[in-house]
Amino acid sequence: MDRYYTPLKAITVFTLGLLFAGGLGWLLGYPQEFLLLYLAVLVVWNGYYLLKLSHWFWNSKSTSLPQASGIWSDIYDGLYRTQKRHYTRRKKLAALLQRFRQAAESLPDAGLVIDGEGQLIWSNKLAQQYLGLKWPMDKGVKITHLIRSPSFIKYFQQQNFDEAITLYSPTGDKREIELRIMPYVDTQYLILARDVTHIRKLERMRKEFVANVSHELKTPLTVMQGYLELLEEPEGLAPQQQTQALSEVTRQTQRMQAMVEQLLMLSRIESKHQDVPQEPVVLGSTIHNLLSELALVIESEQVHVSAHIDETLTVLGSPERLHAVVHNLLTNAIKYSGEGARIYIEWQAQEGQAHFRIQDTGPGIAPEHLARLTERFYRVAADRNSRSGGTGLGLAIVKHALEAHHSQLHIDSTEGEGSCFSFSLPKINSDCHKSDIQAT
Repeated sequence: MDRYYTPLKAITVFTLGLLFAGGLGWLLGYPQEFLLLYLAVLVVWNGYYLLKLSHWFWNSKSTSLPQASGIWSDIYDGLYRTQKRHYTRRKKLAALLQRFRQAAESLPDAGLVIDGEGQLIWSNKLAQQYLGLKWPMDKGVKITHLIRSPSFIKYFQQQNFDEAITLYSPTGDKREIELRIMPYVDTQYLILARDVTHIRKLERMRKEFVANVSHELKTPLTVMQGYLELLEEPEGLAPQQQTQALSEVTRQTQRMQAMVEQLLMLSRIESKHQDVPQEPVVLGSTIHNLLSELALVIESEQVHVSAHIDETLTVLGSPERLHAVVHNLLTNAIKYSGEGARIYIEWQAQEGQAHFRIQDTGPGIAPEHLARLTERFYRVAADRNSRSGGTGLGLAIVKHALEAHHSQLHIDSTEGEGSCFSFSLPKINSDCHKSDIQAT
C-alpha cells in the first residue's frame, strides 16, 4: 500500500489548518486564541493516537493494529508492515534453527560449542550421553569443569588442537572418546566427540593377534631348529634319539599346520561377505563319526565318554562349520578333563530346538576366565595349550561358527566340578530315533 501522507502533504495540511485558524481568529478578532486552540487540538489529537499506540504496544494481545486517521494511519500501517516483516523473518530464522538442531542431533558424533573462555554454549544429545553433560543446566560452565580428565585439561590449556585427543568417558562406562577441537565462528570453538571404543578394541586385537601368531609359530620353529641342528651330526645320536628327534619335528610341523588351517577356517567363518550354506545336516552322524575317529585319543587320555543322541535330528547350516563346532568342543573336553574324567554328550530336541550339550567332570574353569574363553589364543593356564598341543583357536572358531548360524555358545563351569558347553539350533524334522553310546 502506498503512503497516503507524504511529508509535503503533511506540511501542506498543517499549514492550511494553521492559516485557516489564524484567518478565522482574525475575522473574529481573536487570532492568537484561535491559533492556540488549533495547536491544542493538534496536541490532543496526536496525544490520543500516541496513547492508543502505547496501549497496544504494552497491553494489547491482538496482533492487529488499532484504527487511526490522518498521518497516524500511515504510522500505524508502517508499524504493522514492519511487525509483519519481523515476524516473517523470525519464523524463517526459527525454521532455520530447527533444521540446524535436527541436523546437529542427527550427527553420528557428539557436538559442543564453547566460547573463547571455554564456557559451554550448546551441546547435542550425544554429547550429553558420551560426556555426561546436563543440558541446559551446564550452559555457561567451563568445559574443563565438565571434563575433568587431567590429559584433556592440559590439552585444552595448551591451545594446540592440530591433533585429536582420546580419553575415557567421564560417565565412567569405560567408553573411549576421541575429542577434536576446531575454530567455529568469531571466538567460539566446535568440539566433536566420537566413540572409538570399538576401533581401539580392534586395534588391540590386531596387535595381540600378530603377537600371538608370532609366538605360536616361533615356539615350534625353535624346537624344530634345535632338533634339526642335532640331526646335522647324526653320528652323535643314538638311533632311538634320532627317531625321537624326527618324531618331535613331525609333531611340531603338524601343530603349525593345524594352527594355519584353523586360522584359515576362522578367517572364512568371520567373513561377513560369505553366506552360510543352508544344507540339511544330520549332526548325530557327525558326532558318531567323531567319536570313532577320536577313539584312540579317548583311550590314551583315559576318559569315559557317554552320549545320548537323536540320530535323525536335522538342522540347516554348513556341514563344515558345524563339524568344526562339535570337533573342537569334543577334543577340548577330552584333552582338558583329565585322567578318569567322565564326559557326557547330548544331542536332543528340546522345546522345538535341536539342543547340543557336552559336560565333563574335569577340573573346571575359574569365573574370571569364562568371559574370555572364546578369544583367540586365550589361555586359562600358561602351559595348558602347549602341553595338550592345542592352538588356542578352537573356542574362537566355535563362537563365530555358531554366530554365523544365529546361535550362541553357553558356558557353565565350576572349579573342581567340571564344565558344560551347550548351544541350540532350529530343527527341521520331528522324527526321533535315539541311541545311547558308551565309550571308554
